Amino acid sequence: MTSDTADALGPDDRPRPPRADERACLTGFLALNRATVVRKARGLSDADGARRVLPSATSISGALRHLADVERSWTVELMEAGDYDRRFGGDDDPDGEWDVGPTDSLAEILADYEAACAESDAVIARHDLDDIAVAGPPEEMPSLRWIVVHLIEETARHAGHVDVIRELVDGTTGE
Repeated sequence: MTSDTADALGPDDRPRPPRADERACLTGFLALNRATVVRKARGLSDADGARRVLPSATSISGALRHLADVERSWTVELMEAGDYDRRFGGDDDPDGEWDVGPTDSLAEILADYEAACAESDAVIARHDLDDIAVAGPPEEMPSLRWIVVHLIEETARHAGHVDVIRELVDGTTGE
């Protein structure tokens, strides 16, 4: 990684997963993946955050909105049967969070993502890993452990997308 690239991403202040018990390890890897997505969005303009460089609607801002929705839907909604504001998308527009324009504020999208992660963390802290989600038939509901692993997988997958998009948008590479 060149110094120009390091400067574009800023200091690498991402948390490192502990080599500890299962819960700390899982939440540590989730925190690392979340911080990686945020790190990749740093320093972009609103227009570059919304820029589509692939044939799909995928953009960095869209991925962040999507991940905020994923956090809330799996923890707030499914784990605790709580309501959350699906401002972008819904049953009539399931992929609406990906519809981001060049005037949508990347700073606001990042703040909402970080708020969604905090809401998720609060739900995760209230439950044991073996607790079962309550928003549906028990035989179909996953455990919190499954949900946390799914959040790690989903966030890591989209971190990869964001990494490639960032390189295509402005040439910035790095972890």
